[in-house]
Amino acid sequence: MSDTTASPWLTIVGLGEDGLSGLSDASRSALKDAQIIFGGPRHLDLVQAGPRGQAWPVPFSTSPVIKHRGSPVVVLASGDPFWFGAGGSLMRDLAPHEWVSHPAPSCFSLAASALGWKLEESQCLGLHAAPFEHLRPVLSRGVKLLCTLRDAQAPQALADWLTQNDHGDATLHILERLGGPAQSIHKCAARAYQHTCRGAPVLAAIEATSAGLPRSSGLADHHFQNDGQITKRPIRALTLSALAPRPNELLWDIGGGSGSISVEWCLSAPAARAITFEVRADRLKNIQANAALFGLSHRISPVLGSAPDILEDIAPPDCVFVGGGGSKALFAHLWQILPVGTRIVANGVTLETETVLMTAHQDYGGHLLKIDLSEVAALGRMRAWDRSRPVIQWSVTR
Repeated sequence: MSDTTASPWLTIVGLGEDGLSGLSDASRSALKDAQIIFGGPRHLDLVQAGPRGQAWPVPFSTSPVIKHRGSPVVVLASGDPFWFGAGGSLMRDLAPHEWVSHPAPSCFSLAASALGWKLEESQCLGLHAAPFEHLRPVLSRGVKLLCTLRDAQAPQALADWLTQNDHGDATLHILERLGGPAQSIHKCAARAYQHTCRGAPVLAAIEATSAGLPRSSGLADHHFQNDGQITKRPIRALTLSALAPRPNELLWDIGGGSGSISVEWCLSAPAARAITFEVRADRLKNIQANAALFGLSHRISPVLGSAPDILEDIAPPDCVFVGGGGSKALFAHLWQILPVGTRIVANGVTLETETVLMTAHQDYGGHLLKIDLSEVAALGRMRAWDRSRPVIQWSVTR
């Protein structure tokens, strides 16, 4: 049994650009007593770590820290170690009694203070290790964003991305070395950016002026790369309503097509994830492209294969959508393997699938809906209603 009364061997110190002068007495004491100090090269220089300093490995790993378990160790992190910092990564291998943290103001707090922004009304993103596409769902007129960036080249790349994605008029603030003697702030429109950034740490503050993506379900079809195999906008909106996404939930999207359902599922709730199953490799590429386009590659996992065979050893979902290939055998299999409480939604267009869904409704209960839509289209020199194929939707909770 471990001794939970023992003093922590690891101290996580939040560090600002003012170096040692900005640290608390507790942080300075931990640095004085440490046998080894981990951090980035800049951090190690700021505290004059000398021979006790050890830079993080590339690629990043916390295993060197864990190897020194029991010895007095300090880990240096920028600002608040638990806001896009090393603190959260270390927690996977530590018990509560093993560590103590002394945070400093986060880079986001420093940026909000420098700009006079209300931090609670600003959105904070970590783009130092993520693609700029993560901005796509959140950029919209009046939105204020604070974003960490990787290096001195990142601000120009960000300005170019904003310009290429219809946000060239956004106001861009590049904030360098906040909280220290070398602090500087450069402001311009994204399309006019020509500043030479001196180096990390660097943040971008963005004030969007263009309308972004709508927040409601049912994005226009042209937003998605597809070969025609896509759940059309009105049906997609009704389907998302039936799926009822919630934070942190996992969707199985069976018969992914373009992946539009998976994309909108993930956009609808924080940390929602999707596993998208598709039998055709060319359509799997469309799913991957759409996930990347919306900055969701880390939350959407495309899988090549046919259900139910491909479902073995897959993490159990909170919700299942069957958009293609629904069969009596598939629904029987799902009913057998899914945990109680799992939601199932299935759409069908053909008479054969309609029969399957009506039978499933009879066997398992739930709700059966017929969606019959018409849109105005030209008819010679006049206009008339152009009727779409009816869609049958079955939804049920296991």
